[in-house]
Amino acid sequence: MDLGIEGRFAVVCASSRGLGRACALELARAGCTVVVNGRDAEALDKTAAEIRSLTGATVIAIVADVSTPEGQDALVGAVPQVDILVNNNGGPPYRDFRDIDREALLDGVIGNMATPIELIQRVVDGMVERRFGRIVNITSSSVKAPIAGLDLSSGARAGLTAFLGGVARSVAHANVTINFLLPGPFDTRRLRSNEENRARQRGVDVSTVRAEAEARIPARRVGDPDEFGAACAFLCSARAGYITGQNLLIDGGDYPGVM
Repeated sequence: MDLGIEGRFAVVCASSRGLGRACALELARAGCTVVVNGRDAEALDKTAAEIRSLTGATVIAIVADVSTPEGQDALVGAVPQVDILVNNNGGPPYRDFRDIDREALLDGVIGNMATPIELIQRVVDGMVERRFGRIVNITSSSVKAPIAGLDLSSGARAGLTAFLGGVARSVAHANVTINFLLPGPFDTRRLRSNEENRARQRGVDVSTVRAEAEARIPARRVGDPDEFGAACAFLCSARAGYITGQNLLIDGGDYPGVM
């Protein structure tokens, strides 16, 4: 399918690895100029070079913390205009809610709610003026099914979802869409690291931990980041202009509900 976004300018936050990288790769394949971002310069440069090699696209690497005004300036200023924005950021660590002090609470809200809102504030009016804009926010399946220990992540991302629900409808008339991708377990470095930690704690092989996790998922496997990137690219496409304010859960059927 021709996604109809060749020549567009896309900014993908936190895209040196994992799901963010997968989104950047698919947007580059669709013909976009892509800004990739991370805080690890070596990893980011490697990702940018790989995407250039695989797609022939123009890829601009910006080392920055997206949660800071300076980082946001650098991302938005890297291209003449932002037609596509993919909001992504690391979540707070697993922690009992009793152990979350005020500073950690505010940091979590800044990272996973305030930062994407600030980036949208910077780019949405230009999108409305040009009558094209695609904004995708990577949140988590825990927005629909909260996980104890990830309360801060779930709460901040759920707050973002509610905040932007009304915003999405206020700009839909201008062919600007705002949607949400909710990943379940995907084969990323973070997932593998968590599996290794659990394996050490239990004194079992990592493959045992993976097999147990996959047995709980109706699809009987974890997700491939490429699948996630393809879904992101479609929501960013010219073909998805009638989809806005929606949460797309990508979890292999793990969530048991229908709403």
